[in-house]
Amino acid sequence: MTLTAAIIEQAAELLDIADRRAAPVGQLTARYPEMDVGDAYAIQQVNLARRLARGRKLVGHKIGLTSEPMQTLLGVDEPDFGYILDEMVLPDGSAVPRDMFCAPRVEPEVAFLLNAPLRGPNVTVQDVRAATEAVAVALEIVDSRILDWKLTLCDTVADNASSGAVVIGDWLPYTSEIDLAAARASLSLNGNEVDSGLGSAVLGDPAAAVAWLANALHPFGTDILPGQIIMSGSFTTAAFVHPGDTATAGISGLGVVSVAFT
Repeated sequence: MTLTAAIIEQAAELLDIADRRAAPVGQLTARYPEMDVGDAYAIQQVNLARRLARGRKLVGHKIGLTSEPMQTLLGVDEPDFGYILDEMVLPDGSAVPRDMFCAPRVEPEVAFLLNAPLRGPNVTVQDVRAATEAVAVALEIVDSRILDWKLTLCDTVADNASSGAVVIGDWLPYTSEIDLAAARASLSLNGNEVDSGLGSAVLGDPAAAVAWLANALHPFGTDILPGQIIMSGSFTTAAFVHPGDTATAGISGLGVVSVAFT
């Protein structure tokens, strides 16, 4: 970490205000050019503490930038992670105001539900499979409180990995018959497919992304706990949405979910 505690608090407040007003701010790394990834996660943790103090509940974690399309889109070369709060989880078929977000995009993912804890630093894919109770098709609404999505890795990490909301389908028991690496995801807007991809795009297997997360959380003293949801990362690139759009994510063997923007 290179930023002082006071500057970390200042940067966190900028993002917090931007989130509450749905009004983006300029690139943090332009304002604080010395920021490193450790600073960015510290900023993220400050805002998590603020939101928990306001009565929100931590219900899970999200992994971002796991696939080549998303890394290419944002010009980064490693995953990142953020948190999921109770208010961020939307029912399938929800209608949400577009203006509650800054510049939302949507992407299809697999959500994991754990029935046993995962604790780094040496978590494997096999550990993830053993600890997973169920999986579900999910659609993540990603959003950037950084103006015009002009991001570096540090910007998106500080901004809770560009989180917005998640729509999760029906949970299915995670059995050996479910091959997430071979599963195909389809992302559609208003009934037209805009992109598709395989689970193998997510670090080779979405379960591998969950293992990566458990190990990445270890230096923070954080375990993934039973009952928590993990959004494992997008199979495809992310598509912008506008008022009047309906976004749909389907994953073979898992089903379909949708959300409408008003």
